[in-house]
This record gives sequence, structure tokens and C-alpha cells, in this order.
Amino acid sequence: MRIIGGKYKRRVLKTPSNLPVRPTTDLAKEALFNVLNNQIDFEAIQVLDLFSGTGNISLEFASRGAIHVLAVDKNPLCAAYLKRVIHDLGFSNMHFLRADALKFLGSCNTRFDLVFADPPYDFEGTRSIPGLVFDRGLLAENGLLIIEHGPTTSFNDHLRLTDKRKYGKVHFSFFQ
Repeated sequence: MRIIGGKYKRRVLKTPSNLPVRPTTDLAKEALFNVLNNQIDFEAIQVLDLFSGTGNISLEFASRGAIHVLAVDKNPLCAAYLKRVIHDLGFSNMHFLRADALKFLGSCNTRFDLVFADPPYDFEGTRSIPGLVFDRGLLAENGLLIIEHGPTTSFNDHLRLTDKRKYGKVHFSFFQ
């Protein structure tokens, strides 16, 4: 895994092989951040990364100077790894919370400028994420929700869907 932009650009991070994750590919991550570069001032946003796994996306936002990044994942191995990386790189703008992402959404009262969710592609609760985010008012004005998902999940019928991007088997759905 590597960080592609910001303070830690080109930094390669070795991830343990025993983590139960499917990290976003470098191609898809680079394409996503190219899209976001034209829409977002990274140094002026607060980010929530749900199902953060290795923190691949969270670390990218933190490296680019986001005000605050909160990574949420329930896996203890991912938690230990990401906490160590946050400490080793000295990120004061990034924190990790070990919690179930959907339960966290149900109790969260903080508003974020960007919410990114990357649940397992076979996760049955994926389609409930936009409703939880919007019903709880978790996005700041003009905030953006991005869900990474596989080819079998579709949000075409969702009223707040504004864009879709596909990079190989990786799909991103954007909501506002």
C-alpha cells in the first residue's frame, strides 16, 4: 500500500498479510483522488472513513492535510495496525475508533464534510448506508458521501446519487 499524495506522497506502507481486507487498488484510489482534487479543498474538510480496514483512504486524506480524519473499523487486527501507522507517521489530524460502522452511524452526532464507506463487497447493509448518513444529518452543507462497492451493488434509484465511477471491479457512488 502506498500514499499517493500530500505530505507522505510515495510512502510505501507494509500491511500485514493476516488482515481480512480488500484494499482499494492504487489505480482506483488515484482516480478517485483525481476526481476529488477538482471538488475539494483537502485542508478544509473533516472526513469520516467507515470500514477503514488498513486506513488506505484515511491516510490519503490525512496526508493531504484534512483538518480531521476519523477512521472506523471493528476488526482488532486492523485497529492495531492502523493505530500503529497513525502513531509512527505522527498524524495529529487522524484518529481511529474501533466500532461497528453501522452502529457508529446510528449513534454519531458529528457532521462531516466527506464520508467515505468501503464495506465488504458482499456486505448486506451496504445499501442502508446513504439512508443512515442522510437521516442522521451527518453531512455538512454541501457534504459528500462516497461509497466504494462491487459491480453487483447499485444505487441508481437513490435520489441523492450524483455521480458514479468505475475502475475495473471497483465502483464509487457519490451522493450529496
